[in-house]
Amino acid sequence: MLIGDVARRSGISARMLRHYEKLGLVRPMGRTESGYRAYSDEDIRRIFHIESLRSLGLSLREVGAALDDPGFTPSELIDDLIRRTRERIAAETELLTRLRRIDAAEPAGWEDVLRVVALLQALGSESAGRRQHAALASSEKVPLPVEALVEAALSETDPNVAGALRWALARSGGRGLALLADGLGSPSAEVRDRAVRCVSEFPDDAATALLHDALDDPEIAIRRRAALALGARGAQAVPEASDAIPTLIDMIVEGVDDAAAADALTTLATSPAPPAAAARTTDSGPADGIAARLVEQLARATLDPSARRRLTEALADIPGDTTSRALADLARDEDRAVALTATYILRLRDARRRKERDGGPGA
Repeated sequence: MLIGDVARRSGISARMLRHYEKLGLVRPMGRTESGYRAYSDEDIRRIFHIESLRSLGLSLREVGAALDDPGFTPSELIDDLIRRTRERIAAETELLTRLRRIDAAEPAGWEDVLRVVALLQALGSESAGRRQHAALASSEKVPLPVEALVEAALSETDPNVAGALRWALARSGGRGLALLADGLGSPSAEVRDRAVRCVSEFPDDAATALLHDALDDPEIAIRRRAALALGARGAQAVPEASDAIPTLIDMIVEGVDDAAAADALTTLATSPAPPAAAARTTDSGPADGIAARLVEQLARATLDPSARRRLTEALADIPGDTTSRALADLARDEDRAVALTATYILRLRDARRRKERDGGPGA
């Protein structure tokens, strides 16, 4: 079969067939009466073998070794091909991700494209300073793509850079929050913890709902972080925020961020509930409920003295009659430290009420 016939039937160009022959991959020995090379059936089979091996990603040199070396073993070469293919796929995936992020930034011209590329490169820098600058440099004119910000925020270990990334993310709106929701479902506790930190920066109801979901996280540290964030939102976030109360009280009992937990309870107790929630209750709001839970914990026989003092201190800024009655009882507590703490708090509350009644400073 002449070279033209082989090219038509195999789909391999005559030029490539001549290249194979020049490299010694194919050596047609037959000749026609006119002196043209003639390919035998064995030559054609070898050509298809060459193409099959090339389809696996082998170079022509590797193809020649595979076909002509009797001692050739394919396993090592196949392993190398797998490695190279994975590296190529990773590189192509990274390029595709970068292109999509540039497209998401909606650049108006090449200057914007170059600016986004520079910010993305800085965001992946080994220098914490460059990463922080990239997060803070994100502007409304050419913002960093939200996907890049979320990915960086969920992997960042430097606290200063992480804070800058959370600040930038909080300006991204719903798209950033939706991506952070995926982070809350990560198998990595560290990623989920960073996601909670980021979600805490968003003030809307959707963020409140995500923080509420985080109260069920298997990691206690993440549950506590979500509870603090919910408590800081106040009674406006009910019922989600009220579900954080048991965790906040446990933090006080355990002495873990107890001051922050007490502040969160105070915020819940003193912030006005939304009209819809206020219409469903006949008491003074969440304050009496919080005070009742604190008193319930104080009554536990197994509670150690330091925990009882922390719980007593947590009552200080919780308004309402339930708190006042509890403090009056605690002022007569057998534990002298608890009694003194309750007595001091009562004096402060009485002084505050007198000022409010008389219209003095702090009213």
